[in-house]
Amino acid sequence: MSDGHESRTNVVITGAGVVSPIGIGLEAFTDSLLNGKSGISEFQLFEEGILPSHIGGEVSDFNQKSVRDYVPKKGRKSLKVMCREIQLGVASSHLAIENAGVGNGEVAPERFGVEFGANLMFSPPTVLKDACLSCWDLDENNFHFDEWGTTGLSKMEPLWLLQYLPNMPACHIGIFYDLRGPSNSQTMDEASGNIVLGEAVRIIERGAADVMIAAATGTRLHPVKTVHAVMWDTVAKADNPTEACRPFEKNRSGQVIAEGACSLILESEEHANARGANILGHILGTGTACVTSPNLIGDTKKSLVIAMQKALKNAGLTPDDIGHINAHGLGVIETDRDEAAAINEVFGGCKKPVPVTSLKSYFGNSGASCGMLEIAGSLMGLQSGVVPPTLNYDTPDPECPINVISGEPLKTENRTFLNIDVTRQGQASAAVIQAN
Repeated sequence: MSDGHESRTNVVITGAGVVSPIGIGLEAFTDSLLNGKSGISEFQLFEEGILPSHIGGEVSDFNQKSVRDYVPKKGRKSLKVMCREIQLGVASSHLAIENAGVGNGEVAPERFGVEFGANLMFSPPTVLKDACLSCWDLDENNFHFDEWGTTGLSKMEPLWLLQYLPNMPACHIGIFYDLRGPSNSQTMDEASGNIVLGEAVRIIERGAADVMIAAATGTRLHPVKTVHAVMWDTVAKADNPTEACRPFEKNRSGQVIAEGACSLILESEEHANARGANILGHILGTGTACVTSPNLIGDTKKSLVIAMQKALKNAGLTPDDIGHINAHGLGVIETDRDEAAAINEVFGGCKKPVPVTSLKSYFGNSGASCGMLEIAGSLMGLQSGVVPPTLNYDTPDPECPINVISGEPLKTENRTFLNIDVTRQGQASAAVIQAN
């Protein structure tokens, strides 16, 4: 451990809520990770042909009926003005609040806030069909933009916009639980989770709140977003869906699209101890970076290197102090190579090769929420003294020379880990956490 770590308020994790393709709730989620159960399958929630891919990480047990079990009774009427992403996020926060035991007035409303990560949210094209057709002249094959404000909008649902605003997860959960503390939303795609975590920590450190929800929700399973994934990235193809996501493996063919949400409850250590809370872990440091070209092509390696170095410095640690890295591990050939190079640049001088795992091999890439899900995965694994392995790591890629955990969970006594994620545009984030 390096010297000179600045004195500051210690921030701890006292609860977690997960809604994921490998389980809803911590018990099911952890069981899947420790027993190698993949959540990647052929689509059940989308009719064949709607999406330009047939496999992904769906939360198949989450539907319009079951969602009512994961929100407060007083909030069920609001479900009709939430798109699926918002519902996933709200459900995860509800589970986290219950897990931490902070939902019944234990915390002063003015001292309880929320930081939420989300993707830009899109409505299904069918929702806009009638409005668009009303302004379309079939004879002239021309769209009359001047009629949109009068004719087109009149065909839209009055509350349409509220169903797809990325700040609405924070709004709904704040209303349901009367949270009057700081509230903010981040839309940094895969980098959102660690960014949200860092923002929530700083709010507590500066004394603006005692308790914060740090959460993220996201999806790639959407008629518009899946098209974007296919256009801009490489989407995996496989005969066996469970073998599709292969981070750092020689035969990987691309990312697997997915959905999910995860929420963590953060508190100052003093506040947590005063109420006798069960502490899951300590947040030691976070770091962010953005390295991109004018045409928005990200420099994955450089951005990750900077984010990791910042997080380690913020934590007051050296690379040798890290027990394992929970990697971005997208499964895309170039991205994984750049990430492996970044890991080697920061950790290449360690006394022993740092173990690396990638949990997207279980649940795919859910965009904004993947970082939070990964943090929860490492945290819950370390509660059992192990690190969950990477699935489908059969043949190492010589161009990704890192120490990937595969096969069985790795037994470890080092409870400190680094989570890293990066976007296609070069936005990277990192967090150093020590499990209790």
